[in-house]
Parts: sequence; structure tokens; C-alpha cells
Amino acid sequence: MTDAPKPTSSRRDFLKSTGTLAAATTLVAGSVPHVHAAADGTIKVALIGCGGRGTGAAANALRVENGPTKLVAMADVFQDRLDISYRSLSTQFPNEVDVPKNRQFVGFEAYKDAMDCLDPGDVAIFTTPLAFRWVHFGYAIEKGINVFMEKPLTADGPSSKKMFDLAKKAEEKNLKVGVGLMVRHCKARQALANKIHDGELGDVLTLRAYRMAGPTGSAAVGPAPEGVSELEHQIRNFHGFLWASGGAVSDFLIHNIDEGCWAKGAWPIMAQAIGGRHYRGNTIDQNFDSYAIEYTFEDGTKLFVDGRTVPGCNKDFATYVHGTKGSAVFSTAGHVPAKSRIYKGQNFVKKELVWAFPDPEPNPYQVEWDDLINAIKEDKAYNEVERGVQASVVTSMGRMAAHTGQIITYDQMLNCDHAFAPDADKLTIDGPAPLLADANGRYPVPMPGLTVDREF
Repeated sequence: MTDAPKPTSSRRDFLKSTGTLAAATTLVAGSVPHVHAAADGTIKVALIGCGGRGTGAAANALRVENGPTKLVAMADVFQDRLDISYRSLSTQFPNEVDVPKNRQFVGFEAYKDAMDCLDPGDVAIFTTPLAFRWVHFGYAIEKGINVFMEKPLTADGPSSKKMFDLAKKAEEKNLKVGVGLMVRHCKARQALANKIHDGELGDVLTLRAYRMAGPTGSAAVGPAPEGVSELEHQIRNFHGFLWASGGAVSDFLIHNIDEGCWAKGAWPIMAQAIGGRHYRGNTIDQNFDSYAIEYTFEDGTKLFVDGRTVPGCNKDFATYVHGTKGSAVFSTAGHVPAKSRIYKGQNFVKKELVWAFPDPEPNPYQVEWDDLINAIKEDKAYNEVERGVQASVVTSMGRMAAHTGQIITYDQMLNCDHAFAPDADKLTIDGPAPLLADANGRYPVPMPGLTVDREF
């Protein structure tokens, strides 16, 4: 295993590593192999993971202005998920979807079949539970296929190290890889990040981020229905199980955490956190219902992140930045639109507004695809994996801090040897799940202060 990147300490190094903008610089001619679209200009796409996010990503791929693109293969573990996605996409894009039955694949090996329908320079979409990310990415690199993969990329140290290694291999083969931290492609957030990094807020002192809502996704999971296996139940309800998603923290809070780090221009070096389970009834998932994370950057600056999935409570979904010369709303109420703006004081009142990004904002879900396809067409360097893994590790260290009750550093998270799903490449539909219930049908849950060197 090669040495994995550590959190960047300085703003200059952070910006050099991540880029204030999503676009990357063009490669030096002749330094790496050229990987680009077919001779007729059409880029073929394979969708691997046909749930709601996968269907949305495929739709964005087929809407790119700098295409043409065509969906030619689909794969999922479950036939019903594939069928629903196919009906939706073929109805919306009758001319761009060409996926006959013999290119619709079901099963744990279906990802290979789908990618085998592509040529080098085409694109595979990975929107399965994150435990399979390194498995699928490795095969794409072997095939010389460009990739779009959904966030988060990892939930534990061992898979993070694997993904850092694979990122380097993809870069060596000049593959273009996009990661679904789409807010990095938001024009409003980009404009605000530039202003913050140019000093318009002075020194950044405190950052705050919130995603507090009612029940979200499949974070709260009841027992499996009769006749449904543990593995199927866990995959279908992946937000509830740490091996499949990193749980509510990794899947729901990563965007706000990444926004805060972007605004600061650095990755935090440690985290402490609290959380708890409430009103759980007969649920069997591994999540807490509320999380409060305090991240510390090398210079002592704090990023406070609050997450909650409890019904009947106040809701907030935003990221804020406070500096010595003013404050900013990095994002307002969800992912789109950001409504990014700057105030001269610390109160977000209209009379103190000094700048706001103008409406309308381009949709970052679409912009991230336009950027990826443009990089393929123009053969530009484009690999968001390292930054995506760093964001995933930082998110996981906040989650681990809450689940153990300990202060967790970036290095501790990255080097923790607890692999949540070490045999993700060997799972079969009729085999055991990575997480097994006890005799009472219950799964291990985090116990802060009792289990302190691993999360469960």
C-alpha cells in the first residue's frame, strides 16, 4: 500500500490539492495515454446501481450540452430497481437510451457485464452502496473506462487506502473521474469560496453547518420482512448500516462538512463529537438520530456540524462562515440553489448584505457532468478521487468520534484497521451479509465510552 495523503495544513497546499474550481489543468502532451470518446464523438454510458441517485445521475449524463452521450448498459443487484430505472430513463430519453434486455444485468457480478459493453474512453456510473466503490473502480481502471462515482467514497480506513491507491492508478492511465460532491461545481459557491480565500471575510474564525430534518432516507430501519435475507435488507436500506453507506453522518452530512473545509481552505486534523438514539422502537439500524461534531483545523479554527433525523424538530440545512471582517452564507437551504452571500457583520440581516450571487444559479448536478464530459472531450486532467476520499475520511472521523466518545484525528481514522466490509468483492446474493444479527435479530450499535477503538 502506498502512503496515503494526509490532511493539508496550509491554505496554499489545500488549494493546490483540491482546486478552488472543479476544473483541472490540461495534461502535458505525450506524458500519459490519450483516452477520449469514440470516433463519432458519442460517449457510451453504463449505469451501475439503478436506485434513485443512479437514475438521476444517468439523466444528467444524457442531458450534457457537450455530448452526445448514450446509455447502453445497466446493472443492479435487484431486478425491480433496474426495471423502474429503465422505464423512467427510456421514457425521458427515448433517443439516448439504448439498453435492450441483453444489456440489462442483474447480480453482484453485473458491474463487469455492464462495463464490458463499453470501450476505453466511455463512462461508467457507480451509484451502488459505497462498500463496492473500490471493487468497481478497480475494474474500470483495468478496462480504461472513465468514471463518475457517487459520494461518499469510503467509510473506513482500509477502503480509504485502497481508493487512494486506485486514484493514482487512474491518473497514470489518464482516466477522467468525477465524484458526486456536486456542490464543488456550484457557480455560486465557487464565487464565494474565491472571495473568502481572497480575504474578503478577513481571517476565518468559525464555521457552522447544519443538516437537521425529519426521518431521512433509510436511516431508521425496521426488521427485515419475512423471506428477505439480511444482505438484501441491508442493501435496500443501506443508510442504516455503516458498511454500506457510512450511515447518516457519511451519507447526509458529507456535503456540509466538505463545504466547511472548502470555505476554510484546509482539512481538519481532529474531531470530537456527541450523539444519541431516540424513540427507536423496534428499529435495528446502526445510526444515532442526532450528531454534534466539532472539527479542529491546524490553526485552531473550529467547524461545528449538527445533524439530526428526528421528526417534529426545527429544521435547518445550511453552512455559514464567520470571519474577522464579516460573515457569509455558503449555502442556504439544501443543495440547490445555494444563494451564497456576504454580510459586513455577524448577523445575516438585509441591511448588512454586501454581496450575493445573482439568480439564476446553474444546477450543480448538471454542471458536474458538463465538466466531466468536457474533460473527456478535450482530454484534460480530471480526477476528483483524492479530494473525495479526503472528504470521506474527514466525515468518517467525525462519525467515529461520536460513536466512540473519543477525540479522533485524521491519522487515527485513516489507520484504523476495522474494515466494515472487507470481502465486498466476494458477496453473493444468497450468501451472508457483512453484518450479522444476533439471536434476537439485533445488530451491533455504537456504544460511546464502552467500545472506544472501533465503532461497533
